Amino acid sequence: MGHPLESCTSSDTVAGYVIKFDDHHVTIRTRCGEIVVGAYGANFYGELMTNLGEDRVTLSRSETVSRLHEGLYVFAYGVFYPVDNGVEFVIINMWITEDEDKNFLLEDPCWWVKQAANIADFYLTGQFPDGVPQWRASYRTELSLEGQHTETLTRPSFRQETDTVSRMVYGMATAYLLTGEDRFLEAAESGTQYLREHMRVRNDLEEFVYWYHGVDISPSGERKIFASEFGDDYDAIPIYEQIYALAGPTQTFRITGDPRIQSDIDETISLFEKFFRDTENDGYFSHVDPVTFSPHERRLGQNAGRKNWNSIGDHAPAYLINAYLATEREDYADFLRRTAKSIVERFPDTDQSPFVQERFFSDWTPDRNWGWQQDRAVVGHNLKIAWNLTRLSSLSSSDSALETLSHHLADTMPSVGLDRFRGGWFDVVERQRDDVSGLHMFAWHDRKAWWQQEQAILAYLILAGVYNREEHHELAKEASAFYNAFFLDRQDGGIYFNVLASGIPYLVGNERMKGSHSMSCYHSIELCYLAAVYLNLLILKEPLELHFKPSPEGFSDGLLRVAPDLLPKGRVVLSEVWVNGQPYQHFDRNAMTVDVPRKRGQLKIRVRLCPSDIPCDVSVLWKGNIVRITAKGRFDNTESALRLSRVLSLALENEPKLVELDLGNVTEFSRGALNELLLLRAKADVTDVFKVVSASPDVLAELVDTDAFDLREMGFDNVF
Repeated sequence: MGHPLESCTSSDTVAGYVIKFDDHHVTIRTRCGEIVVGAYGANFYGELMTNLGEDRVTLSRSETVSRLHEGLYVFAYGVFYPVDNGVEFVIINMWITEDEDKNFLLEDPCWWVKQAANIADFYLTGQFPDGVPQWRASYRTELSLEGQHTETLTRPSFRQETDTVSRMVYGMATAYLLTGEDRFLEAAESGTQYLREHMRVRNDLEEFVYWYHGVDISPSGERKIFASEFGDDYDAIPIYEQIYALAGPTQTFRITGDPRIQSDIDETISLFEKFFRDTENDGYFSHVDPVTFSPHERRLGQNAGRKNWNSIGDHAPAYLINAYLATEREDYADFLRRTAKSIVERFPDTDQSPFVQERFFSDWTPDRNWGWQQDRAVVGHNLKIAWNLTRLSSLSSSDSALETLSHHLADTMPSVGLDRFRGGWFDVVERQRDDVSGLHMFAWHDRKAWWQQEQAILAYLILAGVYNREEHHELAKEASAFYNAFFLDRQDGGIYFNVLASGIPYLVGNERMKGSHSMSCYHSIELCYLAAVYLNLLILKEPLELHFKPSPEGFSDGLLRVAPDLLPKGRVVLSEVWVNGQPYQHFDRNAMTVDVPRKRGQLKIRVRLCPSDIPCDVSVLWKGNIVRITAKGRFDNTESALRLSRVLSLALENEPKLVELDLGNVTEFSRGALNELLLLRAKADVTDVFKVVSASPDVLAELVDTDAFDLREMGFDNVF
């Protein structure tokens, strides 16, 4: 029997790099090495990669062809037609990933920050339509595709799951970190308080905390759901639910330093140590019995005496790294090192499979018969290990085993988990190769989940940033492109749960929802935050600003720690701090700590982090409708001139009355940088003037010749 393509049509996506093109055809090289020639269809058009909240940009046939060039990464969607000598690929539409100047659109320093704010607003509006975060009355575990509480979801009785509340709190707190918008922090703090009051149980005698699976809300009151009622974990207390109960509060703790949250973190860790930790063989069990709190009870069934990826590996990304970043406590660091050690020593199975082993008996013997997993691999878990071991290698720089395993997985996964023809990363596959095809067969389907794309993007971004390998950077760009092309719901907002192999959204059952047991705004906003951190600070060499709001009782040692993530020592520094909008000098540049003012009151602290080797920087400070642009360093090439232009352009979008330019710490100012200033000055719609308030002698001489700026404060009378 011949291949179906020999007798019928098939629509599909081709992802790859343009190697040649003309007015009628384009030739694309895929990552798997296939050369695909596509003919432009009768109604062929292009689409420019746009972010959430932006207008869709379509390109005509001629405009699309004019954007093509050798090396451009594209997604071409079309139909394969059977013809006499094989098949012909006719392209319907094509995603373009670069702007007219050949800049990769997803490497705009503001891309991920804008996306985070848009996703956060989608969930904030969907869960709290009146704008007030009333968690008990309004929050629902489920949220429709459109981001609404549908008729089914507005019943007077409903369930709220602890972990989905916590995941949304994480998203809100992280959106505040990136934007400083108070509405996000208000939701995070009120959500954290709701978790503490309704879903937390404290054992005062033994000083540990555990968290309910959820709460049933009805007109007559609320009913606590003690043990999990999720299929795989039914009538047990799974450790991953306790872990993710901490995710949102811990991220909020980074911002506020609320000591009540730190107490909850410590006492939940006490729960892990007392009941989940295997003191004989090390590691942590995946489940305990809800009555005896023993991991060995027979009624736990297939979960009795078991360990898995979640019980070992989820601590670090969900809460523990963030708790360490906020405190630098050595006990948190030791916990992180222990989990990393368990992963490195127990999970690799290189003699049997390129994928790690994910489930174990108590003595670490692999369990290859458990439930749905059997001897299968979750692709995203392998990528998550590569990502998190790279983070943890900055905490344990002398442990080369972490780096070795992270590189091994990063180098191995593309050939077994990546769709090298269409782009994007697969879900669950068999760990062993099929005897006939030699492939790792899909467990159920070839769909692609949003959270697994996140793991790929973050893994390859941090690897590219830390180790400067171009192959990793390319994989990060390709994964980012697939995610942004196909997972962003540009019509209703938010992120799709799953897409088909071709990138078309899969909208069936729970996977149609934007809120469910499995999905809130945790992974999507975590991706935005850490992609901004790795991309800006490690790869693009761009600054990143973060926002904090210490509570009156927060940060008892007087230090606000603002390191954005576990990164190699010395690669990032704290360059500027503002407290309540005013420049503030009491901070440690290298330690990335801020001395919190003793007179607390209501503090809003904005910090500016920079790569330690950044040649120049431009910051913005608003005072009412007056904006001050402060430039520092060398503006001696096109890249630095464009950085100045980009920051100034963003400031001008808010229509200031006056623009103040502080160029006193500029050591070199090329003609290109000056021309960028002149161009923006000519286009600006301001009611007053561009005023230079400080400039070095060499820069001042250049400015005087232009006669385009107010230099009165510098001793000159010319006013444009």
